[in-house]
Amino acid sequence: MFYIGCHLSAAEGFAAMGRDALAVGANVFQFFTRNPRGGAAKDIAPADVAAYRAMAEAHGFGTMLAHASYTINPCSATPRTREFALETMADDLVRLENVPGSYYNFHPGSHVGQGIGRGIELIVETFDAIMTTDQRTTVLLETMSGKGSEVGSRFEELRRIMDGARLGDRLGVCLDTCHISDAGYDVAGDLDDVLATFDRVVGLDRLKAIHLNDSKNPLGAHKDRHAKIGEGTLGTALLARVINHPQLRDLPFYLETPNELDGYAAEIALLKSLRKQ
Repeated sequence: MFYIGCHLSAAEGFAAMGRDALAVGANVFQFFTRNPRGGAAKDIAPADVAAYRAMAEAHGFGTMLAHASYTINPCSATPRTREFALETMADDLVRLENVPGSYYNFHPGSHVGQGIGRGIELIVETFDAIMTTDQRTTVLLETMSGKGSEVGSRFEELRRIMDGARLGDRLGVCLDTCHISDAGYDVAGDLDDVLATFDRVVGLDRLKAIHLNDSKNPLGAHKDRHAKIGEGTLGTALLARVINHPQLRDLPFYLETPNELDGYAAEIALLKSLRKQ
């Protein structure tokens, strides 16, 4: 099964996202758990969740991906900023128990001058505080571009977080094609070598999802600017290789390209045409 979808607005609830997914030809989708700038999340209505789950089962949807707000930073140098991140992420995980089996994707944060080592320690402390043995949500660390003092642009950093966390075996990775290219991994030039490196350092069994994005930047730019499929430096041919690669093809793919729904529909149709049986 080719699981392909895009980022959708959660403003009208889960069932509405399911309908939007069907309208653009998707069978997976991602959404922000709350305003991407942070703040309170909307109440979850059990009837809305039930309607979505019935729709997802009827149409063979893959795993839903909930994306944490961009602004939370569990490895900030400011204690209150770290506390806010912990409170927000803990609340998100409790709320996601309403939709068991989901993914919760998270940008590891920025160490803001404290150093990578200290940043990783603080991220681990956050996971140890919020993750429980009975949670039914898998937390995903996203590969980052290395902009500023971001943690997570090197595979080794993700591994150190996983190794350090008390429940690290319950952490996975979401690989962003734009981010890893911007971080300096030559995914366009040698995809197989990048995947071999990931497997050696992290393990391909820990890779759970792909953010499928083109990039506006050259290799190693450390900027994180997504481009529409085929309009960036990665190109359609490379992204077609990604969705067909034997080590990746069974994963869910989520588009985060700069599009509205009609643009996503066009990209999904294009990618379906490039998918090999």
